[in-house]
Amino acid sequence: MMNPSAPITERRFVVPLILVTSLFFLWAIGVNLNDILIPHLKKAFSLTDFRSSLIQSAFFGGYFLAALPAGWLMQRLGYKKGILIGLCVCATGAFLFIPAASIRVYGFFLFALFVMACGQCFLEVAANPYVTILGPPASSERRLNFAQSFNSVGAVATPFLGAAFILSGIEHTPAELAAMTPAQLLAYQASEANMVRAPYLVITGIFLCVALLIYFSALPEVRESGKADETEASRTHLSGIWPHGHLVKGVVAQFFYVGAQVGVASFIIRFAEHSVPGTHEKVAARYLQLHMLGFMLGRFAGSAIMKKVAAPRLLSLFAAGSLACLLVVLVGSGHAPVWAVVLLGFFHSIMFPTIFALSLKDLGLYTKLGSSLLVMSIVGGAIVPAVMGRISDATNIQVAFVVPLTCHAYILYFALRGYKPVTVAPANPSLSIASSEVE
Repeated sequence: MMNPSAPITERRFVVPLILVTSLFFLWAIGVNLNDILIPHLKKAFSLTDFRSSLIQSAFFGGYFLAALPAGWLMQRLGYKKGILIGLCVCATGAFLFIPAASIRVYGFFLFALFVMACGQCFLEVAANPYVTILGPPASSERRLNFAQSFNSVGAVATPFLGAAFILSGIEHTPAELAAMTPAQLLAYQASEANMVRAPYLVITGIFLCVALLIYFSALPEVRESGKADETEASRTHLSGIWPHGHLVKGVVAQFFYVGAQVGVASFIIRFAEHSVPGTHEKVAARYLQLHMLGFMLGRFAGSAIMKKVAAPRLLSLFAAGSLACLLVVLVGSGHAPVWAVVLLGFFHSIMFPTIFALSLKDLGLYTKLGSSLLVMSIVGGAIVPAVMGRISDATNIQVAFVVPLTCHAYILYFALRGYKPVTVAPANPSLSIASSEVE
């Protein structure tokens, strides 16, 4: 029986929890800088909309392809080493932006982004389940929501910082570009490409500094105890997850959630312009900022509310709230549906960490593999928005919101019934926490 009022963690885990929570802020940098890189690199390389959208494909592709290797590697190396590998790979990907800017090859930027995303995938596969075991099991969902709150802080801060340090503010019309000499055009594009050098050098340094802090910290490690346990751990494979039906349903729920969240955020500006004709794009962009602000506030509020309300119940209430907002979006007109989309940010806030924590319940030896599958499901962010785009092209952007409506209907099912673990026999050995030694 869940006890929502359980303390969020014990005193001995406070420092490890702080260090790991910092990772949630860090990977928000990579995710949310994509929204800045798309218009910036489109301008620097004179890209079409389709080619500039490959930034998201490279990013989500990195998450999808690295998730299972990350899970398998951490089964052998443990969480701490998995986090260190992730930080080093992130630093490598961020550093590759510097030579990419020097040689000005768009494909090199995509490769650098892919590498950085692979590193962030390692961080997510490790950090999300790791936070759930740094304290009482009864408060694992609240603890993960608290850590994810700092990811939302990064999500709000990154676009503002990226716009300040990456976007030059210099734009030329097609006619002005056509009037430039080849030398002038080359100089302009080189200047734009070089804008990423200093920010990504700073990001590289941040990843390396955090890696050093983690390396020299005595983080507790999760180990399977006993030789028999180690033998069984070496045999864990994908077929073993099927008896854990709540994990399978959780992977589907996470796919739908990430797809809906990315799809909604991607089309807020266009939806505002569609719903209220004459809305300027800068005014429409403010609705996106308010959406993200609600997302951040919801994360902190959700973490606090879980002290009194059980995680599945709160998830079901937020899923129902999302469905109500989406019904207004689909049938409303004028400003009402726009504000309903803004409010969706608040209801989206707790979904990722809560689905993640509920899906990992009672997995035992399969916790790391389950975590990698949940991170793999982030690929929904590449698929669902594309489906919305096709529907929008065929009809209009308002009709396209039937896709996130369907996604949230499944999330509501997961919150009401799908999250419940079933007893698996033989039972998996329990996980034990021990202090890890710095090697």
